[in-house]
Amino acid sequence: MSKKKKHIKINKSTEDKADSTESIEENGVSTEESADDATEDSTPIKSPEELLKESKDELAEQKDKFVRLQAETDNFRKRMTREKNEFSQYANERMLKELIPIFDNFERALDASSTDTKSMKEGLDMILKQFNSFLQKENVEPIKSIGEEFDPSIHDALTREESTEHKENIVIREFVKGYMLNGRVLRPAQVVIAKTPSEISEENSEEEKTSITE
Repeated sequence: MSKKKKHIKINKSTEDKADSTESIEENGVSTEESADDATEDSTPIKSPEELLKESKDELAEQKDKFVRLQAETDNFRKRMTREKNEFSQYANERMLKELIPIFDNFERALDASSTDTKSMKEGLDMILKQFNSFLQKENVEPIKSIGEEFDPSIHDALTREESTEHKENIVIREFVKGYMLNGRVLRPAQVVIAKTPSEISEENSEEEKTSITE
């Protein structure tokens, strides 16, 4: 009986040792974790002098970026102004190159020693065709006026004349030809429009009555 009891005591002490070992391991883990946490939280605090230096460095960097951006903006504005001036000076370069040959033909016609009227007319016809070709390339079209109804958006009425052959407000003569550029009026046509004889007689009678009254 005494041997069995002793064996039980030994086993119990072994269990106590195992429990104590587990407790030590758990305590060790918690100690290590707390040590890691302490290491992470132990970030060094910067002094006011260091913070002030960092602020000055950042401010200087931002100032440098601002100065560079301002310089780039000024250069861009100057370049755009220069290009705009060059464009305004040479915008009509292509058109003038096409007009110069027409001018050359005029000079040749005037300098011609021949007094032949036929040759002069042929030269002028050639110049006129050349100029018409130039206008077509530039999308310039003449405004149709004679025989058309008066349109104040494209016609400029200089006067009204009596006509028994045309309806009222029909263009019967054209003093200056008008032109359109890409569907927009480049120059209105200066025209004379028809007026019915009855209106003219009424105006004359009214003028006569006014003169008599006076």
